[in-house]
Amino acid sequence: MIKRIEVQVLPKDLENWEKIRQSAIKKSKLPENQIIDARLAKRSIDARGRQPLFRVQVDLYINEAYEAPQSILETYNIISNQKKCIIVGAGPAGYFAALELIELGIQPIIFDRGKDVRARRRDLKAIQRDGIVNADSNYCFGEGGAGTYSDGKLYTRSQKRGNILKTLRLLVEHGATTDILIDAHPHIGTNKLPKIVANIRETILKFGGEIHFDSKVTDFIIQDEKTVGVIVNDEKEHFADSIILATGHSARDIFEILHQRKITIEAKPFALGVRVEHPQPLIDRIQYRQPKREENLPASSYKLVCQVKDRGVFSFCMCPGGMVVPASTAPGEIVVNGMSPSKRDSPYANSGTVVSVELEDLTDFEEFGVFAGLEFQKHVEQTMFKASDGSQRAPAQRMTDFIHRKTSKTLPKTSYVPGLISSNLHELLPSFIYERLRQGMIEFGKKMKGYYTEEAVVIGIESRTSSPIRIPRNRATYMHEDVEAFFPCGEGAGYAGGILSAAMDGQNVAKGVSRYLEGIG
Repeated sequence: MIKRIEVQVLPKDLENWEKIRQSAIKKSKLPENQIIDARLAKRSIDARGRQPLFRVQVDLYINEAYEAPQSILETYNIISNQKKCIIVGAGPAGYFAALELIELGIQPIIFDRGKDVRARRRDLKAIQRDGIVNADSNYCFGEGGAGTYSDGKLYTRSQKRGNILKTLRLLVEHGATTDILIDAHPHIGTNKLPKIVANIRETILKFGGEIHFDSKVTDFIIQDEKTVGVIVNDEKEHFADSIILATGHSARDIFEILHQRKITIEAKPFALGVRVEHPQPLIDRIQYRQPKREENLPASSYKLVCQVKDRGVFSFCMCPGGMVVPASTAPGEIVVNGMSPSKRDSPYANSGTVVSVELEDLTDFEEFGVFAGLEFQKHVEQTMFKASDGSQRAPAQRMTDFIHRKTSKTLPKTSYVPGLISSNLHELLPSFIYERLRQGMIEFGKKMKGYYTEEAVVIGIESRTSSPIRIPRNRATYMHEDVEAFFPCGEGAGYAGGILSAAMDGQNVAKGVSRYLEGIG
């Protein structure tokens, strides 16, 4: 029998496993000689009281031994089946779909417009240091997708959408620390993800999959209302039994191709705003109520939300101990995002602070039809670029000046490597976005005393929170209802919002592919 016990642990005792174990056994009121083993199951921070604590859940094994689960990778076999599935995109949705296909005996053939994780670094350096944007290799495009070099968080609200534990275990088996199996808000870190992504690539290749980089899908081959293949780099045809489309939220050209091909796509709500950066010690003092964060407490985070004029205003992708990075995917635009290394040891904290955008907010872009949201995104991103000096320096304002509609004479130090340029964001932003952000930040300052400060800087623009377009699919089969053998997947299709949810969607879609291929013989 296994009994789970929760105990409270002071930060200074977090590494003292024997003390935690004894506390759990004492609380269980069981004879110690009946406890054969004890394992750490979950841990989370509780900073609501005067003294921050860790809530630690311990599994006690009563009269039975702990048995480690079998390695998932040990169950894989080299693909011998002739069934093939093309996957467009090597992000978490595409890679985890590929792993699931291998487990199901189907060969994955992956095409990605970008480069492998190591080669991507040169293009990231070019955008950071020189303001040069490679439209096919950047923070959004390339092996591992947007999450590899712009995030590392593995938290998701999609608890019922897939097998979270399996996804996390696969990450561990490819090099992630086992901490992600027990932390309430698991995080790998941008510095460690590239190696894990490369290990996943090696697994896919080892068991018979194919991966092709610098391979941009420029059209789909459709016969009798069924996708049978893709055209890569405008010239080469590749055929397969099915296609998974997992291109991420920024592959705008894919939406254009689908529209031209008369494959149904739909406009959907999204969010747009700014990235707010504070000194991390300031956030720590607010959240932990301590002059200085004590040992074993991680860099603190926050989550804020309110309603302003019937629209949600909320913090998004909060990066404690992180950096703000340029996430543009084309020349002539400014887009920012956030990332955190595994230690979260940057002196800065940042989060996207965004406003929900509904379709009725886009009346000025109605002429673009289903692309109204996408064109709105482009317009704001290009407006930000015009306010810069032609580089990737981002328009910015002190939070106090942003609220009071004043030009910032100086700007705080920042983690954003390309640099900031003082700009009147209150004039550059669409008025309905600005007014809600302004009121939202005032409300956040009431909820979180110290949040509203001149030490905080507001940076534009955070516009890629999610795709403004959804590619509809059948809820049961995961296949597009217009086209046979075509499976939209992940963030770009509108069914995920982060590394973990995208990975789980990839696994689910792969199972849908398997059921489809079994059904056609």
